[in-house]
Amino acid sequence: MIVAIDGPAGAGKSSIARRLAERLSFAFLDTGAMYRAVALAALRAGLGPDHTDAIARLASELIIDFDGEHTLLNGEDVSAAIRTSEVSAAVHVAADNLAVRQRLVDLQRQIASGRDIVTEGRDQGTVAFPAAECKIFLTAGRKERARRRYEELASRGDPISFDEVLAQQDERDCRDAARPVGALIKAADAVEVPTDGLTLDEVVEKILRLVMQTSNSESAP
Repeated sequence: MIVAIDGPAGAGKSSIARRLAERLSFAFLDTGAMYRAVALAALRAGLGPDHTDAIARLASELIIDFDGEHTLLNGEDVSAAIRTSEVSAAVHVAADNLAVRQRLVDLQRQIASGRDIVTEGRDQGTVAFPAAECKIFLTAGRKERARRRYEELASRGDPISFDEVLAQQDERDCRDAARPVGALIKAADAVEVPTDGLTLDEVVEKILRLVMQTSNSESAP
């Protein structure tokens, strides 16, 4: 069974999907971490938005893997490095690159093949796994999403203001909506779940009920 969770930046996808996977005893796939890993590698290589072909070649050579709680880039634990504001501001060099997107979608499908998995991102229910049995679209208010991201960065000592986080988020929202492939779009058969004012566990319980309903309907004669 595939549970696909999509939504904008700051909606809580990663934390919720990870907790849901634990509750279901499913595998967990953080696709946002994959694009961030490519963006980090591009930054380290001195590549920017004008280096489309070079970034595509770089992505084709990278080994991106997950080891429990950790994201590995060529065997290096980059879990913290990919969550900085610098990488957030540069992630579009990977996400807007069509060749990179195809490479990572192929990799996502390989990882999910033959497994029960909870996967989260921007295009999981529309592009990567259009046949997913359960599709969720998480939402939250613009300032609420920025507040969550700001508090996450502040807890890590990242020197960035709330206004800067909000501006970065607005730019990412525009890019995500305008992307020609893999744009942030709610799948027609996805269930929208607002997260404003809810705790992580409350959201997980709500989605868990939806997954159980889907599972029961799938198994019914």
